[in-house]
Amino acid sequence: MSPKARQGLVILGASALVLGVLGGAGVALWRDFGADERAVLEPILNPRLGLLIMIGMVGAGAAAVLMKSFAHDSIAAPALLADEIGLLVGTDPSRRLKPSGSPELQRIAEAVNSLADQRQSLQDDVESRIREARLSVEEERNRLAALMSELNQSVVVCNLDGRILLYNNRARLQFKALSDAPTAAGGGEIIGLGRSIYLVFERNLIVHALESIQERIRRQSSQPMANFVTTTRAGQLLRVQMAPVMSTTEGDADGTVSGFVLMLDNITRNFESETRRDQLLNSVTEGSRSSLANLRAAAEMLEYPDLDVDLKDRFLKVIRDEVQAMSGRREETANAFADSLKTRWPLDDMHGADLIAAAQRRIEKKLGLPTKLEDVDPAVWVKVDSFSLLQAISYLASRLSDEFEVREVRFRLSSAGRLAHLDLIWSGQAMSTETVMSWELEPMSFAGESSPLTVRDVIARHDGEIWLQREKTQHRAFFRLLLPSALPQEEVVAAAYLKGDSRPEYYDFDLFKQTEVSHELDDRLLSELAFTVFDTETTGLNPSEGDEIIQIGATRIVNGKLLRSESFDQLVDPLRELPEASTKIHGITPEMLVGQPPMARVLPAFHAFAADTVLVAHNAAFDMRFLQMKEQSTGIRFEQPVLDTLLLSAVIHPSQESHRLEAISERMGVNIMGRHTAIGDAIVTGEVFLRMIPLLAEMGIRTLGEARRASEKTYYARVKY
Repeated sequence: MSPKARQGLVILGASALVLGVLGGAGVALWRDFGADERAVLEPILNPRLGLLIMIGMVGAGAAAVLMKSFAHDSIAAPALLADEIGLLVGTDPSRRLKPSGSPELQRIAEAVNSLADQRQSLQDDVESRIREARLSVEEERNRLAALMSELNQSVVVCNLDGRILLYNNRARLQFKALSDAPTAAGGGEIIGLGRSIYLVFERNLIVHALESIQERIRRQSSQPMANFVTTTRAGQLLRVQMAPVMSTTEGDADGTVSGFVLMLDNITRNFESETRRDQLLNSVTEGSRSSLANLRAAAEMLEYPDLDVDLKDRFLKVIRDEVQAMSGRREETANAFADSLKTRWPLDDMHGADLIAAAQRRIEKKLGLPTKLEDVDPAVWVKVDSFSLLQAISYLASRLSDEFEVREVRFRLSSAGRLAHLDLIWSGQAMSTETVMSWELEPMSFAGESSPLTVRDVIARHDGEIWLQREKTQHRAFFRLLLPSALPQEEVVAAAYLKGDSRPEYYDFDLFKQTEVSHELDDRLLSELAFTVFDTETTGLNPSEGDEIIQIGATRIVNGKLLRSESFDQLVDPLRELPEASTKIHGITPEMLVGQPPMARVLPAFHAFAADTVLVAHNAAFDMRFLQMKEQSTGIRFEQPVLDTLLLSAVIHPSQESHRLEAISERMGVNIMGRHTAIGDAIVTGEVFLRMIPLLAEMGIRTLGEARRASEKTYYARVKY
């Protein structure tokens, strides 16, 4: 029973007691009087019966007022004090109690504050020692994080249950590309801390590789690794190298396998290229087999000296036809496989503007020759060996400066289909074709650098061309270099490699302690579970009357940590008018929803993001009703358990009047940021939920099932949408 209910019962009982005492006393006195006395008193008392009743009611009221003050001091005030002490102990050690109520309660509050000060002092001392002891460990972790973030190879670390413990940003981008789920707001990403690697790989494949590694360890192999190629659900080919993560225990010097590292390469393009090359080579060899046989037969017949003229002409025609056919097949094969032939040299995709910027820095630094830019197409990418090409460009600029006293060169870059035009422009004296040819064929040597390669070698390495062209009207000339173009790369990839986001929040070594559980989720400790904390913004408050979701925001909690980097934030086109009144609440305007995906596309992405987790929301009944209204049209069902921070707040603090998110955040010491945005509310709800877990544990509520059953008993659980 809540403190307020007990307080009401005490007041009601006191009033009833006073009325009972007064009534009982009156009845007892009346019985003591004799018949004569009653006859005398009755005419006097009857007119004043109402007054006597009023006196009794006033006495009962006075008793109620006195008991209210007493009940507040003895029931309500201690209950509020208990809540405050619970917050101080469980969530906010810096919190202090405000002495109020009776003198005894004030002395208790002062004593608790004194104990809290002592505990804070001891805690500060312990934390200081922990920080000192953790410095070296943190340094190693930061080094590892820095190394992981800079790797160009995708790396994923898992425990033996296949749960992801660590991944770098390259892996996140690659897994996102491999996912066959919708990609709205990144919701189609299939990688995250605590998630299962078996969303990508077949379990039996990983198990077989682990068995192979363990067998190598038993044989004391110097490199206990496994390699395999597999196909993802999205149809991509991955080359995977697996290495064990070893942990040592007391008495086990060799250690045991506690997890594994996966290093991934997407070889889909390489495989397709090699397959096409094999097909081309097969067509050349098999297609030429019959032609060679015909040529051999015709040549043998032509050796006869008495061969008839008509037969001789016929055999000569066979030779010409077969030679022409073989020549045609050779040209077809060479043209079809020209791109693959270029890969014999280490050519890399490079942004054309970056190549020119590097050439400018090199020429100005080594030659002291000023440079400028003309039309440089920012969309052009080239496939180049940047080192040798920069040498060639610098060499040409050096010869122009030394032999023709050119005092400035300019760069121009444009696209020409499968090729790119890179122009080195200058003004001044014209040169002959013979001079240009001699420059192209001489080994490059300039500014203290020398190379056995010539400009012609470098251009041939790129399967390109170079020529001299004049602009007579402007009295200038330029070398035009034809280079192979490359497909533009997404700028987000390059930018993501440079960000620091992929470091601390992407790894959590404590997850190695997890083991595969055999019991149901209801029996799992809250501290063991992974959660998706989410919130929605809507057109209104009535989903059954046509209101729709216009934004979903979510973040994940894994191993007791809120992973803000693993978030879902997506606006949704509601396919209906957005009321002005709702815009005043969340700030989302109709213009912001133009071009956004509809719920039919967003919901599968959010479903994939929340897979294998427990859902958490504030006033979850409201948000879940909107999701449930879309089950029939989308076929998406959220069948995982749901926890509601509103209900849990009523469980933890039943005597508090408000359980709004702002009030709970203030009690829990959580800073509110981005209120009334879906992702902002989701983050605040996540912080609140994390602080609730130890408070629930103090009440004996430790598992998911216990939290759900406690929530169901609160008054707010009866609210329906």
